Amino acid sequence: MSTEVYDVTIIGGGPAGLFTAFYSGMREMKTKIVEYLPFLGGKVPYFYPEKAIRDVGGIPSISGEKFTAELIEQAMTFNPAVVLGEQCSKMEKSADGSCFILTSDNGAKHYTRTVIIATGFGSIKPVKLDLPDAGPFEGDSLHYTINRLENYRGKRVVVSGGGNTAVDWANELGSIAEQVTLVYRKTTFPSIESNVTTLRNSSIVVKTPYTIDRLNGKAGSISSLRLKNLQTDETEDVTTDALIVNHGFEIDIGAIADWGMNMEGGTISVDDKMETTIPGIFAVGDIAGYTHKLQLIAGGFNEGPIAVNSAKKHIYPDQQLDHLFSTDTNLFS
Repeated sequence: MSTEVYDVTIIGGGPAGLFTAFYSGMREMKTKIVEYLPFLGGKVPYFYPEKAIRDVGGIPSISGEKFTAELIEQAMTFNPAVVLGEQCSKMEKSADGSCFILTSDNGAKHYTRTVIIATGFGSIKPVKLDLPDAGPFEGDSLHYTINRLENYRGKRVVVSGGGNTAVDWANELGSIAEQVTLVYRKTTFPSIESNVTTLRNSSIVVKTPYTIDRLNGKAGSISSLRLKNLQTDETEDVTTDALIVNHGFEIDIGAIADWGMNMEGGTISVDDKMETTIPGIFAVGDIAGYTHKLQLIAGGFNEGPIAVNSAKKHIYPDQQLDHLFSTDTNLFS
């Protein structure tokens, strides 16, 4: 087992973690990324591969998939070590106090002088359809995310859910699928107003307040759904080729919550250096909590370099830390 010590270990390989790794390389710090998922990019390539991202400065519009690919390319500029499919569960200081020892759920150990937590809100698992017969249909005709809109071209699709993601998916599918039906248990949608207006002005069939009561089909393929009106208890069958469920997500940052850092509202409290209440451990992105937090990817891109600079100052407290700009460095030549 390697006991190689890194300057920075970034827990989480989403957008904030990737840009943090890039800037850490610019600071010539030995960097490692540990990601729970089997791929880099976080929730963007998983939930929004074809959605347009428009709130990053200098980029008018870019798909989630392309944005992720370019972030990964940028993050790999200085060849950080990358470990996929591991969740750091335990943290302790070495016997001599010179570094942290992070232990993953598979027993692997990572030695590092500082830690930057960039887990987002943690591991994300979709809330599954609460029907006893749903399991055999999952992955075939029952899905919890949309990877490719084109897969639904010409099909009859039912979307279950009423939040931003569900309404957005229904609207996107409206021009692709033969027919789209949106099923929601309440009469009003907790979604962005403009998306709801688009929904109401489209050909999408809206069924409220309804819930899915039964799935019909065989060999993994759903042929129809039985819907139940929650006000009248009346039922009706809807023919479908595919069911997409978005009933929210279960979010868990795992054992990191037990490391002893102050937490509030599900986030880790940090100061203006992005440092937690444990010296040498920092947090950036969605998981970092502080007053006037900006919940945008661009906000995480600001927090990462702050955390890296603070981490370097933690390691080398007597070293002068000058401002660093990519246009002024010879690292790219």
